[in-house]
Amino acid sequence: MSGPAHVLVVDDDLRLRGLLERYLRGHGYAVSTAADAEEAKGLLRGLSYDLLVLDVMLPGRSGVELTREIRRTGDLPILLLTALGEAQDRIGGLEAGADDYLSKPFEPRELLLRIEGLLRRARPAPAEPTERVAFGPFVFDLKSRELREGGRVVHLTGGEALMLACLARRPGQAMSRAELAEESRITGSDRAVDVQIVRLRRKIEDDPRQPRHLLTMRGEGYVLRTVR
Repeated sequence: MSGPAHVLVVDDDLRLRGLLERYLRGHGYAVSTAADAEEAKGLLRGLSYDLLVLDVMLPGRSGVELTREIRRTGDLPILLLTALGEAQDRIGGLEAGADDYLSKPFEPRELLLRIEGLLRRARPAPAEPTERVAFGPFVFDLKSRELREGGRVVHLTGGEALMLACLARRPGQAMSRAELAEESRITGSDRAVDVQIVRLRRKIEDDPRQPRHLLTMRGEGYVLRTVR
């Protein structure tokens, strides 16, 4: 990543947009802002951004809807801003493909730390000897966190790639939700881990309801089975 990371802040609250823009610029980021989803889409078409800070409650199209649309074609890291206590918004955002969320009101320092964490996760891994884990028709590279099915790259969000990396480092070994949350740095309840697992199953299982690779171990957690 050359030069300052470019963050797009999308929120219909003019005062909050201005505060976030000044705060992030003061910490070395390039910042653009938008008041709604349509304005954000226009900016995304014209420039390349490193991270999107996106309010859930927007006029017209919601932040969750915009997240879902972005995820159809790209892996831009997305941090959702949600109203305090709106658990369904948070879960819906994760299911749509968001990488993290932060409840309003929040401390600016916490926002900064979340952004730094997401950018670290999105940064390409340095060139090193690869460590690959194969399961079924898939091969997962633990260094680059790239998943391939034959010659096709399977798109993973940052959160999905981290979750798969946690499991792929211990193939055949069950990991509890608490362990997965800690290692993948997922915030929130066990439900947030379950959401990432559901999303991964949709991408690696022929029938996500009857998984062959990413299994649930009753009372223990989840396990990646590498038997072909």
